[in-house]
Amino acid sequence: MELQSQLMAANEGLAAQGSRLRVEQRGQKLCLRGTLPSRDDPARQSVQRISLGLNADPKGFEEASQTARMVQRQLERGTFKWDDWRSRSIRPTASVAALAPESAIERFQQAFFADPRRRRSPAGSKTTWTGAYQPYLRRLQAHAGHRTIDANLLLETLQSYDDGSRSRQQCATALAALARHLELVLPEGWRQEAGGYGLHRAQFRQLPTDRQILEAALLIPNPRWRLAYGLMATYGLRNHEVFFCDGHSLADGSDQVLRILPTTKTGEHQSWPFHPEWVERFGLLELADNPKALPMVTTDLKRTTLQQVGRRVSEQFRRYELPITPYDLRHAWAIRTIHIGLPDTVAARMMGHSVAIHTRTYHHWITRRDQQQAVDAALARHRA
Repeated sequence: MELQSQLMAANEGLAAQGSRLRVEQRGQKLCLRGTLPSRDDPARQSVQRISLGLNADPKGFEEASQTARMVQRQLERGTFKWDDWRSRSIRPTASVAALAPESAIERFQQAFFADPRRRRSPAGSKTTWTGAYQPYLRRLQAHAGHRTIDANLLLETLQSYDDGSRSRQQCATALAALARHLELVLPEGWRQEAGGYGLHRAQFRQLPTDRQILEAALLIPNPRWRLAYGLMATYGLRNHEVFFCDGHSLADGSDQVLRILPTTKTGEHQSWPFHPEWVERFGLLELADNPKALPMVTTDLKRTTLQQVGRRVSEQFRRYELPITPYDLRHAWAIRTIHIGLPDTVAARMMGHSVAIHTRTYHHWITRRDQQQAVDAALARHRA
């Protein structure tokens, strides 16, 4: 009766968590039973069992419940595979972390792209994976050798990057996401070890003035690339967004609000010109009728990625030896919106990122603006 009570308690706990699986006792052994993908056709589902090789005792019930929760997470993420749960005389591999690094990373990649939030912007997700995850996971794999992934390997990989570098910060983010997927506990002091340079410190530098931006445009001999430069300066675009926007509203007499297409990194959003007179100054009116006036860059995302498109822009800036980087133009646009008093929530939406990112990135200038407004208000009251 005691074992029966433990079995009922285990299943009541799973039911309360919304699991579709139940622990089942068959003789003196435990298994899981529930609706699972077919072994032959994963698109079909039916009620099946997973043999666990666990004894029907208190410890076995506890491990079976933990395994059921793990299987449930795999089902929800779309990463469940029968190869991990073959019936054996001993307990099958229950942890993805116990797989070889190559296999574990492959499962993580599948889960990454299966996330419904990622499916809304396939091109952006592909760019994020190749730029923000893949390089660091490859280094992890190189450091692993024949070892499985554990906290020590994560820390070793992270420490292979220079302390305080941007790469170290990005590596920490990628490996933390992998650890969550593998249900690994990060090493103690992980945040301190990550030690990235911090966005607000990185951007706390002397950005180009409007005059310098206009003068730098004169150094670009190719009229197509001058248009691309002008779009970025006027609308605060990311590199790749230049080639994924709708310029019909740039026509003379239109509202000149630029629509950035949903295929971009952060999906569809709109941006207003700051300064509006730069639309004409840079000759952007031409793009309303002739979008092909921009540089001839491959934009078919079946053959390229957003990251590769963006890289073309950076390469061109270096080729022309411009004293301004593409992101200098974007940051300068953001600072303009702060100085004129545009609400941060509105500016963040135009830039296609969150208010939290916007505040952290432009913390210095936002703080100065808010303080100046408070000072002005106090002086006005004093004079009155």
